[in-house]
Amino acid sequence: MIVQNMLTAIGTMVTAAEPEGGGSHWTLTMIVVLPLVSFVLCGLCAAFKVKSKLPAWITVASLAAAFVFTLMAFMNAGPMIAAAGAEHGAEHAAASAEHAGHLTVHVFDWLNFDWGGGKSSSGRFDADFGFYIDGLTLLWMLFVTGLGTLIALYASEYMAHDVGLGYCRFFAAFSLFVLSMSCLVMASNLLMLFFGWEGVGLCSYLLIGYFYKKPAAVAAAKKAFIVNRIGDLGLLMGILGVYAAFGTVQYDKVFEFIHKGVDAGGHPLTTSSWIPVILPLLLTAGAFGKSAQLFFYVWLPDAMEGPTPVSALIHAATMVTAGVFLIARMMPLYTIDPAHTILTFVAWGGTITAFWAATIGMAHFDIKRVMGYSTASQLGYMFAGLGVMNSAGGAAHVFSHAFFKATLFLACGAVMHGFAGQLDLRKLSGVRKLPGWKIVAAAMFFGALNLSGVTFTAGFWSKDLILASSFEQSPAIGWILLITAGLTAYYTFRAYFRVFEGPVYFEPGDEVHGHDEHEDHAGHGHDGHGEESHAHDGHAQGHGHGGEFHPHAPGWAINTVLATLVVGCFAIIPLVGFAEHGAWVGKMVGASSAAMHGGEEGHGTFLGMNPHSVMYYVSSVVGLLGIAAAWWLHLAGRTSAAHANADKLEPALGPIVTWARHKWYVDEFYDAVIRIPLKFLSNIFYLLDQYLVDGLVNLTGFVPKGLGRLIRPSQSGELHGYALGMAGGLAVLILIVLMVAR
Repeated sequence: MIVQNMLTAIGTMVTAAEPEGGGSHWTLTMIVVLPLVSFVLCGLCAAFKVKSKLPAWITVASLAAAFVFTLMAFMNAGPMIAAAGAEHGAEHAAASAEHAGHLTVHVFDWLNFDWGGGKSSSGRFDADFGFYIDGLTLLWMLFVTGLGTLIALYASEYMAHDVGLGYCRFFAAFSLFVLSMSCLVMASNLLMLFFGWEGVGLCSYLLIGYFYKKPAAVAAAKKAFIVNRIGDLGLLMGILGVYAAFGTVQYDKVFEFIHKGVDAGGHPLTTSSWIPVILPLLLTAGAFGKSAQLFFYVWLPDAMEGPTPVSALIHAATMVTAGVFLIARMMPLYTIDPAHTILTFVAWGGTITAFWAATIGMAHFDIKRVMGYSTASQLGYMFAGLGVMNSAGGAAHVFSHAFFKATLFLACGAVMHGFAGQLDLRKLSGVRKLPGWKIVAAAMFFGALNLSGVTFTAGFWSKDLILASSFEQSPAIGWILLITAGLTAYYTFRAYFRVFEGPVYFEPGDEVHGHDEHEDHAGHGHDGHGEESHAHDGHAQGHGHGGEFHPHAPGWAINTVLATLVVGCFAIIPLVGFAEHGAWVGKMVGASSAAMHGGEEGHGTFLGMNPHSVMYYVSSVVGLLGIAAAWWLHLAGRTSAAHANADKLEPALGPIVTWARHKWYVDEFYDAVIRIPLKFLSNIFYLLDQYLVDGLVNLTGFVPKGLGRLIRPSQSGELHGYALGMAGGLAVLILIVLMVAR
């Protein structure tokens, strides 16, 4: 019955869509329907206890088809949107979606009702299930479905050890995530976006905690869920505020009000004391929570406890960019304030997070957590781009980052998969020289080049767009981001040089020992004698319970995905580079609600020079300096995996390294000011509930029970007892009579 209802709903979605702007609307609907079908089928596989890779192939096929439909939608709507972007794009940006190309597709009536106010607009709530298609939507959907397909293919091999119920559960949640992300991005209103927003949060929780028997994974899942709920409260309040201000949550209607400069009551927006500042601030709280910015960042590194494909898809390429998407989508609301107060806050929030997370990434030895902090840092760049009013640069970095960070995460996952869960930089070395690992090493290398912003890579072009605009708008932000670029290059190649170059050496992870710590195995036995010639003889061996450990080289699925992503990193260069305003990506953003006002360029400089003219050279030099520092400190003269020149520098830095390695004690600070006081209060309330509230309730039973015990002996059934009672009663009566008579 449930399946029948689901199929009926799917049929309604496919047949009911009615476009306002023409085009093949059913292709848009299929983008959402296909992941839904995959989710249902994977659930049925679990119900029927399928023990094969069928759930993986269902997911891969469904997402690949969704990607094809995304391409079809782009071919249908793209020319019109791109034309609008060329006319009203980065050079002459429009202030609202009314001046940018977009399609609004109505699928079916969803939440439409009157409340309190009869038929008046103030008492009417309308939130249709539909799609708002512009350049921003198409840009996001291209990498959501495209990378989702590749990562699902990768996961088919990566998760093969868990074929069965867990395999079905993984791919069901994976499909549900893509469905939720698609709804979030394609939504025609804020309420539909919120449902997609909560959907990706739920899937993140489920997938981070996939290994539910592992306490660290369960704790990380709960931490991510709770921290995101705090930000989501801000988003929900912001949505309610938008409805209160404009009487609608539909994008096109909200943007129309903003374009006219009035709220639902016809009052000028510039005279409002809360719409230009409070509403964007509430939305920013939601965006920062989802994208791990400022004090919300603590959940993202811990999310690396989930399977690596989850880290690549959700916590690198797609979900964490939802906050960037939200601000870009609602940019007309952010630009109401002439002073751009909240955009300035966004810029500084992103800048501080970028630098802060980079310093932590420099000190950690877990390669996945290094990539996790790197993601938080790069998200900071994206927010900084939006904050300095270069939405094209922010979106371009989202687009390029999705490709190269997925490449890096999946390369790290291949290492983890092949070395029994080992991720410690001090216990791996020379992996590139082992048989079967050259594709993984190449993927890691090219991904590192992009993340470091090496000249002419996609990461170079997208990051420089942000750096140039930062110096133009606020030189202080520009300098911090430029320094962060050098730190990024350093920690990225620190990881690459440690793991893939140098003498061949490896120790297997805990998985080969049945998830025990086995500290006593560290530091011996896995040496490849420092010679490349021994790498192929199996002398770099493990000693897990008396046997040799042999790394498991990745199979065709992992290698194919990594090779495809590397090609993709090069293929997107013309889409983001060789143009001041983000090339093709800039045109797509210019034809969307993220388009910025024209004529608002700042007047800042880089040492008296035009930032857009010199930043390409400056950032290249900074990136190369970071790589050179990583080479000198972590590769030059290294004779073992555990020791490098950096060890000599560590004592001089002293507490800086210690604090960075402990994440600047932010988690401990939260424990001290939030968790421990709340736990103390909860214990007090527990005692009050246990002994005061429950005590009063239980007292109503204890009183009659005690009285019963007290008088029970008088009803013993013995005659002398009754005689004694009668005599006592008679004596009392006599005393009363005598007292009255006197």
